[in-house]
Amino acid sequence: MNALRSRVVARDIDEPHRKTTPLELLFDLTFVVAVASVVRQLTHAVEVGHAFEAIAPFLMVFFSIWWAWNQFTWLASAYDTDDVPYRLFTMLQMGGILVLAAGVPMAFDSGNFAAVTVGYLILRIGLIATLLRAVKDDPETRATAGRYALGIGIVQVGWLLRLLLPAELAMVSFVIIVLAELAVPLWADRAKRLSWHPHHIAERYGKFTILVLGESVLASTFAVQEALEEGLTPSLVVASVAGLVLLFALWWLYFSEPAAEGLENKRERYLYWNYGHYFLFAALAAVGTGIEVSVRSVTTDLESSELVVGYSLALPVALFILLLWLLHAPMVERVSIPRSATVVAVLVMLALPFTASAIGTIGVAVAIAAVSIILLAVALLTGRMRAAKLKAKQG
Repeated sequence: MNALRSRVVARDIDEPHRKTTPLELLFDLTFVVAVASVVRQLTHAVEVGHAFEAIAPFLMVFFSIWWAWNQFTWLASAYDTDDVPYRLFTMLQMGGILVLAAGVPMAFDSGNFAAVTVGYLILRIGLIATLLRAVKDDPETRATAGRYALGIGIVQVGWLLRLLLPAELAMVSFVIIVLAELAVPLWADRAKRLSWHPHHIAERYGKFTILVLGESVLASTFAVQEALEEGLTPSLVVASVAGLVLLFALWWLYFSEPAAEGLENKRERYLYWNYGHYFLFAALAAVGTGIEVSVRSVTTDLESSELVVGYSLALPVALFILLLWLLHAPMVERVSIPRSATVVAVLVMLALPFTASAIGTIGVAVAIAAVSIILLAVALLTGRMRAAKLKAKQG
């Protein structure tokens, strides 16, 4: 049984066999609901011809989801005591995420972020409570934990005051407060860098990648279920297979990068890698929308044009591949995907939607999946040749 209460002290950054805990996995389940909600809203917007109007609320809501997960993850890597108070404060944060997820439709439909902000407030209370325990118990990191608690609290007040601002200031105020959020770790770590564990962080990001990919699987499954009501067709089979192959290729590409070693060897660059993942995860979430819309286009006349449907898949996949290279290039000696192959794949994907009038939206989806598989094959062959050269030198 877990201790009723333990001292909250910073964990060893070199702690062996540090793995994701069952509590962290349970915590992640609430984000399944949140990510599914935001992807569902984006998908509906694309289907009814409001894709461009949905981009801003998608990025705004997804930031709140990602940043909530992000802050919990990094602070858990440093301070997870897994005692009873820690578990209860984690449960409080889970409740906040569920409230946030419930407010996603209102944020998309009317720009009302009240429920999202309240949910965010609830989870931040749980996070600050954990930090205040570290302030009390751990003299070595007291200054860092105190700065995090103070910074998070001040920014949270900003989120609440934002609800009182007129609608025309919504975007400007959002950007300002987001910059303040991102500045808190920079300021806090000036006291003493947070003692996060590189292999634990890399594993946690891998888990979140799988979580987001799972939402894409769920979205495409819903689309296939609805399409089957019209009958099974060859186009539906092709679209479904293309979606699965694409997701598998993206999973393979992401886990080909030695992120843990990069974080361990280039620890000072962690914020670049960390913050860049917001855009990578957002792109990966949007892939689910692209797959679902592509599958649904088989049996449904969508209000969006073929070009928009094509880009709903091509753009997030291209961004994911590009960001995968950009985020790991400064962290590791060699990125598994060659730079030239990355650039070519991105350019080809961004050009493919213009062929939709000739090959159809399903043809575009198949072509995007094919480019992803070719890119993966290039990465595997390149890695094999590098290994052979290294072996020859050592021999």
